[in-house]
Amino acid sequence: MTKELPEWERRVQTLLKVELTKRNLTYKQLSEKLTEIGVSESEPNIRNKLARGTFSAAFFVQCLAAMGAKEVKLSDG
Repeated sequence: MTKELPEWERRVQTLLKVELTKRNLTYKQLSEKLTEIGVSESEPNIRNKLARGTFSAAFFVQCLAAMGAKEVKLSDG
């Protein structure tokens, strides 16, 4: 049985997954892009962090930077 994530963890998990989807990137490609900016994260580590929904703000920003994101929309409003 899968445990439901708390709201804020679910929201940040979704934000990162949306950014990956918008750019049509796999976890492997994200791992490669992170390596290019000097951050060592394996594909399985990224997959696990996103599945758990618990990761540091630094990891979140590193992923966004590696993907080339300039802004993130926090809500539909």
